[in-house]
Amino acid sequence: MIAQVSGTLVSKELDRVEIMTPGGVAYDLAIPLGVYETLPHAGEQILLHTHLVVKEDAWQLFGFSTTFDRRVFQRVLNAKGVGPSLALGLLSTLTAERVVRALRDKDIATLQSVPRVGRKKAEQLILDLADKLDDLQVSPSPGGPRGSAGASGGGAGTEDAIRALVSLGYSAQDAERAVRQAIDAGEHGMGAAELIRSALGKIRG
Repeated sequence: MIAQVSGTLVSKELDRVEIMTPGGVAYDLAIPLGVYETLPHAGEQILLHTHLVVKEDAWQLFGFSTTFDRRVFQRVLNAKGVGPSLALGLLSTLTAERVVRALRDKDIATLQSVPRVGRKKAEQLILDLADKLDDLQVSPSPGGPRGSAGASGGGAGTEDAIRALVSLGYSAQDAERAVRQAIDAGEHGMGAAELIRSALGKIRG
């Protein structure tokens, strides 16, 4: 198992990074949005906690800022009918702590705010996981909007935000509408994460 990848950040996108290790091997990792917010500049050193998914036709590596996020991702993969793409979408839309809270509280509405999670899928997640999270400690109250501020990620434009929402499962039309609404309602100079979060709120609203 590949538990960590450490090295130089070669490139970063909203949903993936490339890291060059000291041994000369570069790894491509899929990441949730929360990781993007914490990334350093290209050329700087980085360490991500990883989970390897092995399929018949490919190996896919996922990277996380904390071991807690990785554990939540791994736990969600144990639910019936949940693959790595949907598990990553849960963490990107809600953050790991909110996923745990929503499952414990049997909060179907919050789970349904995630793309490709309808009522039946939300109920299945709760059935499979709600009573199996005792070892995952989170603060007792949501404490405000999703996630921490982190680094803004700066410079990502409208098209990048739309592409990120589409990768989460929204239609291009809905993604574009939500991003435009977020830009109209928000402050100038929003970073990528702020813009995407605001757009997610417009879609869910």
